[in-house]
Amino acid sequence: MAEDKYNRKNPAVKRILQEVKEMQSNPSDDFMSLPLEENIFEWQFAIRGPRDSEFEGGIYHGRIQLPAEYPFKPPSFMLLTPNGRFETQTKICLSISNHHPEHWQPSWSVRTALVALIAFMPTSPNGALGSLDYPKEERQALAIKARDSAPKFGSPERQKLIDEIHDYMLSKAQPVPQSNENSEVHADHKEIQQIPQDNVEDTAETLPLPAEENEIVEEPNETPPDPNVAQTSQQIPDMPTTSQQVLHKPEARVPKPADDRLFTLAAFGLTIAIVVLLLKKFLKANGHGAVFMDES
Repeated sequence: MAEDKYNRKNPAVKRILQEVKEMQSNPSDDFMSLPLEENIFEWQFAIRGPRDSEFEGGIYHGRIQLPAEYPFKPPSFMLLTPNGRFETQTKICLSISNHHPEHWQPSWSVRTALVALIAFMPTSPNGALGSLDYPKEERQALAIKARDSAPKFGSPERQKLIDEIHDYMLSKAQPVPQSNENSEVHADHKEIQQIPQDNVEDTAETLPLPAEENEIVEEPNETPPDPNVAQTSQQIPDMPTTSQQVLHKPEARVPKPADDRLFTLAAFGLTIAIVVLLLKKFLKANGHGAVFMDES
C-alpha cells in the first residue's frame, strides 16, 4: 500500500490507516474489507450471509467509498453480488450510510458498518432506496450462486483484491443449509421417478374404451381413473345401497305423540271418576247423600 503519498497528519488518513491495521490484525469470519493499493479511500469488502436466514452461506461483495472528511462524515456502500435484498451497483440507503449523515457517529468504523450491514440483510426493506424484496426461495438460490465466484468489477488491481477477499471468505464459509421444503420436494421427486413402469401399464389398461358417437357420455374428471375405483363402480349395481336396505326393512312401531296424549287424558279421566265415586260414598255414609243427589 502506497502510504508515503498520503499526509499522515490528516485526520482521515490517520484514521483509515489505523482501521486497516486493525482489520488485518484482527480478521473476522463474517466479513473482510481492505482498501485499494492506489486509493485508501476506496475499499472492497465481502460479508457472509447472516445465520438462520435465507442468506446463510452466501458471500456478498461490495464497495465502500470513504469521504475526505471521514470519520466525521459517513461512507457510502454498494453491493456487487446479486442477493435479492439490495440492488447491485447502487448506493444503498441505511442509517450507517451517506444517505443519513444525521445518524452517523465518528466513533463508528468500517468494521462497525459491516456488522450493521449483515444485521440489515434479513430485515424488511420497507421501500428504502436501493432495496429489494425477493422471495425467500430466490434469495436462497442467489446465496448458493454467490459462492461460485467473485463478481467482476473495476480495474485489474481492484479485481485482484476482490478475488483475494473471496478466497478468504470461502475458506471461512459454512455449507449452504438445505431448507426442509426443498428436501421434501427432492424426496417427492425421487419417489415419482422410482414408480415401477408395471404400475403405469396396469393403470393404462383399466382406462374405459371410447363410447359410440351417438351415446351420451359423462364428461370424465381431469384426474386419471384409479383401477380400484373402476372395479368398485362396476359392482355398485349388484349391491343395494344403504338407503335401499333401510326402505326394505320392516319399520318398528313407534308410538306417536298424539297416542301418548290420549292415553294420558284417559288415565286422568279414570282417576277423576274414581275420586267422584269415593266422594259420593263418603257423603252417603255421613248422611249427606240426599242433598248431594238433589244438587246433582
